[in-house]
Amino acid sequence: MATKPPQGDPVQDAPKVAERKRAAAGLPAIGHTLRMAHQQMGVKRTALTLLSVNQKDGFDCPGCAWPEPEHRHKAEFCENGAKAVAEEATLRRVTPEFFAAHPVSDLARRSGYWLGQQGRLTHPMYLPEGADHYEPVSWERAFDIVAEELTALSSPDEAVFYTSGRTSNEAAFLYQLFARKLGTNNLPDCSNMCHESSGSALSETIGVGKGSVLLDDLYQADLIVVAGQNPGTNHPRMLSALEKAKANGARVVSVNPLPEAGLERFKNPQTPKGLTAGTTLTDLFLQIRIGGDQALFRLLNKLILDTPGAVDEEFVRGHTHGFEQFAEAARAADWDETLAATGLAREDVERFLRMVLDSERIVVCWAMGLTQHKHSVPMIREIVNFLLLRGNIGRPGAGVCPVRGHSNVQGDRTMGIFERPAPAFLDALEREFGFAPPREHGHDVVRAIRALRDGEAKVFFAMGGNFVSASPDTEVTEAAMRRARLTVHVSTKLNRSHAVTGARALILPTLGRTERDLQASGEQFVTVEDSMGMVHASRGRLEPASPHLLSEPAIVCRLARRVLGTEDDVPWEEFEKDYATVRDRIARVVPGFEDFNARVAHPGGFALPHAPRDERRFPTATGKANFTAAPVEYPRLPEGRLLLQTLRSHDQYNTTIYGLDDRYRGIRNGRRVVLVNPDDARALKLADGSYVDLVSEWKDGVERRAPGFRVVHYPTARGCAAAYYPETNVLVPLDATADVSNTPASKSVVVRLEQSATD
Repeated sequence: MATKPPQGDPVQDAPKVAERKRAAAGLPAIGHTLRMAHQQMGVKRTALTLLSVNQKDGFDCPGCAWPEPEHRHKAEFCENGAKAVAEEATLRRVTPEFFAAHPVSDLARRSGYWLGQQGRLTHPMYLPEGADHYEPVSWERAFDIVAEELTALSSPDEAVFYTSGRTSNEAAFLYQLFARKLGTNNLPDCSNMCHESSGSALSETIGVGKGSVLLDDLYQADLIVVAGQNPGTNHPRMLSALEKAKANGARVVSVNPLPEAGLERFKNPQTPKGLTAGTTLTDLFLQIRIGGDQALFRLLNKLILDTPGAVDEEFVRGHTHGFEQFAEAARAADWDETLAATGLAREDVERFLRMVLDSERIVVCWAMGLTQHKHSVPMIREIVNFLLLRGNIGRPGAGVCPVRGHSNVQGDRTMGIFERPAPAFLDALEREFGFAPPREHGHDVVRAIRALRDGEAKVFFAMGGNFVSASPDTEVTEAAMRRARLTVHVSTKLNRSHAVTGARALILPTLGRTERDLQASGEQFVTVEDSMGMVHASRGRLEPASPHLLSEPAIVCRLARRVLGTEDDVPWEEFEKDYATVRDRIARVVPGFEDFNARVAHPGGFALPHAPRDERRFPTATGKANFTAAPVEYPRLPEGRLLLQTLRSHDQYNTTIYGLDDRYRGIRNGRRVVLVNPDDARALKLADGSYVDLVSEWKDGVERRAPGFRVVHYPTARGCAAAYYPETNVLVPLDATADVSNTPASKSVVVRLEQSATD
């Protein structure tokens, strides 16, 4: 039997702190997995469900986007993947009776943890204007309400259609088709807040905004650089790949402001060695100051240029453009400035260089630690420069590896969820469906919030996700959402976005990945694309949590029929009945998906084409891979201030909070902690265990405050601090974004720490 959800919010005002861990996974991971799964699902359901996760005939984990190997273990999941599955497959239910007992004003006071623990949504729910309680509503009436608001708009651009990375390829393709038939490109997605900087940098430099490696490339690499990433918590199955690469002779360099247990030692719970000693993963740890990565790679590039025979001159001559301008900028790199920007010792940089020069095949992996700064795009371009210099793109065992977070965030973009669609995609859509899609660019996440704030957008529709908690500048975002005429959320579970609403609001409950999807033509499957461009099927195995749920494709198709009218010539009803008909259309619109239905029937799916990887062909404006030469940037700190990065705890996936512990960092029973280097803490007269308010400073002069954080003396890089989001999103100014990509700069927030009234 599953346990009941908590009745009241746990007290979090006294977090407990112990020594941080030096290894990840092992027996503790097994114990935590089974305990959380049992709490949500019970014993029998746990066994039936977890054995289907990431199997070729099972369902794709709703957690991260790390790819599956060809030969899969019977337990092809990690601790945090099991938590994600357990939360979705839970036996707990949020019924109309729950909403009758809990007004929206009460829900708005609850923590994200408490909301998520209540269970699966069972019925469509409607919040009328002026009301404080959601009430049950029929699907027909729900679609009527959306249609009323959409048809009342003076322009389709007054609507915003947001997408979460959980959405399947089929649902995403239908969703963007509906929005564009309505007449708008306002299709922001969660990628705007995470890897948009990666896509921007890679599209310009190599011509494809995705990673260029497959799992086999990691296994064949001589050197793997993991920068700005904590795979032990955010992509735990990546540790197995690093372990295999190490067994094959690879070395690993981790570049990060914090030491992370998963990159120190991995205790693989599926091997005898893993349950005892484990495997040391990192050969060199570079504890870099936040935002110093561009300076580090610029200096490395200078040192490579200065080393006779180190540059792959044949590759540079035949496949690249802009080398001379880049080389001139790189040769101007300065040791003193680099060491100041990075906080590294000269001998560590020189050791890194020796490892690079000793390696023929290099892969660089990164995540949010690189993508959420003002200068993230030039930072990632500099990594591309680093790889191009030695020909490390377009050959086995080498390449770029941006590690995506949510399980189909990359696939959603491939399907056309993008506010700035390529003309070729719109041309193909027009040929296939016989209408002229809008060409003017739409709103990304930040611009969508501004439009809602300024009254320029009136309807907000979210396909999954927890937009309010995921977005920056919490007070501004919440005020913007409350100005909307209608907010709609397609969801599996309760979250804070359901409590911060427009004048009217709808919650539309949907099937999860774990559940059977039965339509008029029979049982359906959906497809997803992982972080390395592999596309495969996902088939739910459980009975739906409620008979009142609709699948995401069904919701889009029914909404489109209601809004666009029966005279619309897109066969929405046919698409709802049989998802294979959707895949037939995708095959004719999206390059790389030719013969989609036949190819995805192959167990394990197929790899999408990637010209730089497959052919050493670079579809850029120059027809070659582009070196770039941006000025080196890094954050400068005023006296007495720290540079804060927001991050996840180990009991967390994106904005979903599974528990109140961060086991690897030694934090228990609370999330309002700030990790501060002991030397910085002493200089600021902050005792371990004292309480502070975090106050961010930005050029607009607005005070943004996150109160009541316990100071934890922790081995962060000097001048740097860290705290969990979404609690600290309030500190990130809406307009503090990355150049080019417009991604919120959540990893480099200047803060001062003031004694808290709670101390």
